[in-house]
Amino acid sequence: MKEKIIAVLDEIRPALQNDGGDVEFIDFNDGVVLVRMTGACGSCPMSLMTLKQGIEARLKAKIPEVISVEQI
Repeated sequence: MKEKIIAVLDEIRPALQNDGGDVEFIDFNDGVVLVRMTGACGSCPMSLMTLKQGIEARLKAKIPEVISVEQI
């Protein structure tokens, strides 16, 4: 499962990096993916929208086992 999640995050990563940010996979447990937003994404007021409408939506669409994505 970890490899599948990282593969999807790798698809998203270039868009985040273009804006000076990034996302780091931390863990997957009981359907919840834990990530850390870094760089510009770590302090951006829009990071929650990026997390939920971008990262979470993409992961849920590609990996049905994903229930939610949370930032630590």
